[in-house]
Amino acid sequence: MKKRFRIASNIKIRLAFQFMLVVAGILVFFTLLIYYFTYTSHREKFRDSLMNRAMSTAIITITRHEVDTSLLRKIHEFTFLGQKQEIIVADTNSRILYSFNAEKLTESVLLSSLRPGTFTFFTMEGKDGICYKFNYKDKTAYVFVLAYDNTRADYLKELRQILFWGILFSLWLSVLFSYLFSRKAIQPITEIIDDVKAINSSSLNSRLDEGKGKDEIERLAMTFNEMLADLEVAFKNQEDFVSNASHELRTPLSVMIAESDYFLTREHTPDEYKEHISGLIRDNKKLNSQLNSLLHLAQANRDNKIRFVPVRLDEIIYDAVHQVKGKYPDRKIITKIRFPENENDLIISANAGLLSIGLKNIIENACKFSNEDVNVELLIVDHHIRVIVSDSGIGIPPDEINSIYNPFTRASNAKFKSGFGIGLSLVAKILEVHEAGLEVFSTENEGTRFEMEFNQAN
Repeated sequence: MKKRFRIASNIKIRLAFQFMLVVAGILVFFTLLIYYFTYTSHREKFRDSLMNRAMSTAIITITRHEVDTSLLRKIHEFTFLGQKQEIIVADTNSRILYSFNAEKLTESVLLSSLRPGTFTFFTMEGKDGICYKFNYKDKTAYVFVLAYDNTRADYLKELRQILFWGILFSLWLSVLFSYLFSRKAIQPITEIIDDVKAINSSSLNSRLDEGKGKDEIERLAMTFNEMLADLEVAFKNQEDFVSNASHELRTPLSVMIAESDYFLTREHTPDEYKEHISGLIRDNKKLNSQLNSLLHLAQANRDNKIRFVPVRLDEIIYDAVHQVKGKYPDRKIITKIRFPENENDLIISANAGLLSIGLKNIIENACKFSNEDVNVELLIVDHHIRVIVSDSGIGIPPDEINSIYNPFTRASNAKFKSGFGIGLSLVAKILEVHEAGLEVFSTENEGTRFEMEFNQAN
């Protein structure tokens, strides 16, 4: 059981770890998304500033006939665009018309940055730049502006720190809450483990709390309860079989052993030996019959193992009657079957072997406890098949009729007849397995009538 608790604990840890991984993946995804859109937004804003600076510089330097370059440099120096900004205005022959702090903007850079379009953005050693092509009348000039966006760099640095610590704090919270949630989720399993731990072979009647049976844990409890019910039935059947077998087999075996030991204490004639052996054979046959009855009863109790197939009930009746006539050849058994127009109405879902045993026991009892004719009748009543077995025998005392289905119980007026008291209990169990109704009507010294009702297969 400690191993099961360890399994539950491992499940909690795995659930917490998996939840943390999911949260971490979501956080990293949204962090990258936020960082990317923030970066692109700031970059576009800075590029707009570069475009405005390039356009204003081109207008001043190209459209004016005379330009005070020193004044223009002062303007560029005191109008902040970004750190280490560089500006160059060149004509189509790469002749520089104006420059401001040109360090990185060399002639090779100028030539490599020229593009057919009106403007082109580029990046150089961490700086953002633009090449702007300006046309005025018959003049064409290229304006290059290059600068470092320190505002964006500072903002992104701060954003990275915020996102980093935010992810760490969120992961810590996710670990804490995921462990608490997984612990709460595993709590029903832990309770099931505690309940199962308290169940043993002597308390198989205990059941787990099924709740409303809606979630997986409650359905697991329902499944486990079904298994407990099956185990309880199996253990009870085993106990009943052992108890019944030991109760019913011990006495005849002891008698046969004692008689044989006594018989061997002195000499006997051959005829006496033959008589003794014949008696042992008769006792063994009775013992074999008794054992077969016990086995049939045990098989009927294992109803979840029985295979049902569509069978015709009239054929099972004929088979049972044929078997009983073999044992009571002088007894008249009258079979009355009212055949319907559709022969499929006689079909039921059953185990033919067990059902034949049940019907044979009822018919055999009628022959055993009556010297008159035995009637077996089959008729269709309201989409059900009714089978009636009646006799004119000794009947059953009214105060004992409710106990005739108990194993090894016999009516007080049947003691003079051989038997073990198993037949009717076996019949009751077989009919219960087949979901068939069973009623008995009896009047002492007048006769007994058994009525069975079966469901049609169609």
